[in-house]
Amino acid sequence: MKLTISVSPHIRRDISVKRIMYTVSLALIPALGGAIYFFGLRALYLTLISCASAILAEAFAQRIMKRKITIFDGSALLTGILLAFNLPVGSPFWIPVVGSAFAILVAKQAFGGLGYNFINPALAGRAFLMASWPTIMTAKWSAPVLPLGATQSGISAITNATPLGVIDLYANNSIAISQLASNNTLTKLFFGSVGGCLGETSVLLLLIGGIFLIAIKYIDWRIPFSYIGTVGILMQILYKFGITPADGIFHILAGGLFLGAIFMATDYVTSPITHKGRWIFGAGCGIITIVIRIWGGYPEGVCYAILLMNCLTPLIDKVVKPKKLGEKK
Repeated sequence: MKLTISVSPHIRRDISVKRIMYTVSLALIPALGGAIYFFGLRALYLTLISCASAILAEAFAQRIMKRKITIFDGSALLTGILLAFNLPVGSPFWIPVVGSAFAILVAKQAFGGLGYNFINPALAGRAFLMASWPTIMTAKWSAPVLPLGATQSGISAITNATPLGVIDLYANNSIAISQLASNNTLTKLFFGSVGGCLGETSVLLLLIGGIFLIAIKYIDWRIPFSYIGTVGILMQILYKFGITPADGIFHILAGGLFLGAIFMATDYVTSPITHKGRWIFGAGCGIITIVIRIWGGYPEGVCYAILLMNCLTPLIDKVVKPKKLGEKK
């Protein structure tokens, strides 16, 4: 009898890194189509520029560092798409170039390349752009319709504001706040006809891609579920106590929560490897998002929440490390 000796894991799936990356990119196509529909062809141009910049930056870094060129494995392409999805449609075309270069050169290749980065590259690129050009990243919104769906309330100047931005700007305006909880506003948040970044506005289209990835077991449902659930439940509690003017349903539909929870918090490299660790990771992202949204200087907190929890991933893996076979306390 012939025996084959190998190291674990002994049960494997015929899935390559390349296949995973291109499949996740495919799952983002519905959201990209929605971005083009809502914001026009400029959304497509920004995405293409971002992808091309990420791929070229990857090739440049690997050539300089004398590493194997792996620009066709799909990882740089995915980074470019995700970075573009975190940009407002009014961004100048050089913004995705700079953001993609930072994401690839600094957040990814400087630490060894794919599999060695400790934070999500696309979110690192967004954070860099936000810190460097906050006016461009926050003042270039363009909504296809009024986010609150009203022009008679005396707040028509907020045409280009994001729904989360409305809370900060008009927290004391009872008319504006009442419209946040209206069925009309929640419907627009779900389908995507609101102001925001390119790929974050349509919850429906993001869910289509997310459910597809969960169904084929390319991502674990625990992180998105715990992340979104934590935000929804705690925001509803804070709403009941009058700490936030918007309820939990509004907060899970508004902003980039679904984009971050489904497509970036689930990154294999920067998220925990155990089931328990993923519950902790998702809940931690949710809590930090809430703190930033309510008490922070930005109306959105998804980007920084995921980046901060990325830094805690090694600690989480260490704390919830499963016992070895036969080990006793």
